[in-house]
Amino acid sequence: MPLPHVVPARACPANTASVLAPEYSLEPGPAAISVGPSRRQVAASSVRARHAAAVASMTGLAGLLNALAAQAHPGHESTAAAAGAAANAVQGLLHPLTGADHLCAMVALGVWSALTCRRFWAPPLAFLAVLLLGALLGLARLPLPAVEPMIAVSLLVLGLLVALRTRLPAIWGAAIAAVFAVFHGHAHGHEMPAAASALPYIAGFLAATLALHCAGMAAGAVMRRTSVWLPRVAGAAVAAYGASLLAA
Repeated sequence: MPLPHVVPARACPANTASVLAPEYSLEPGPAAISVGPSRRQVAASSVRARHAAAVASMTGLAGLLNALAAQAHPGHESTAAAAGAAANAVQGLLHPLTGADHLCAMVALGVWSALTCRRFWAPPLAFLAVLLLGALLGLARLPLPAVEPMIAVSLLVLGLLVALRTRLPAIWGAAIAAVFAVFHGHAHGHEMPAAASALPYIAGFLAATLALHCAGMAAGAVMRRTSVWLPRVAGAAVAAYGASLLAA
């Protein structure tokens, strides 16, 4: 059996290893000895920077909100003061409307003025002006004798003036209204709640008094043209109410 042909080995050139395999240097390169930050360090530093920026933003926002709250605080006080003044005005407004003696007297004065007075505005205006004076006396706690009896007398007198359709000169009508207004105003001022503010309270009952006078004058103007007996009946009822208060 013939032996296989053996090809004699050739000597490999010196650079065969460099051709067959890539060169790998065992010496440390520049990257191996670099002292710069790694990717992890760069990422951690970026996270810390974002965190610090977020904290600074939140701190600035908190400061801004505190400043806005400080500026808004006087506004809250103003709103509370306005609400308190409105409540006091409502208290003054309701005082003549919820007291039957005040209500009847003021409406009766308006009716009588429209029925009999040429200058129908004079008695109501005199009543309003002196009502304020009487209220100031009451607020100052200055004593005024026979306040409640004089309020009852005002009902009796005004009711009779309406029922009898008594005509008086404007000056006398204004004088009668002014005398009675002192006692009604004193009662308003004296009965003001202790915690109430005087100015809105006074404005409230003055507005209510004016409204009652206007309602009475409107009713009197209608009755003057349409009815003779209705003023007599209404006046008699008011006078009887005043007499009952005097007798009580």
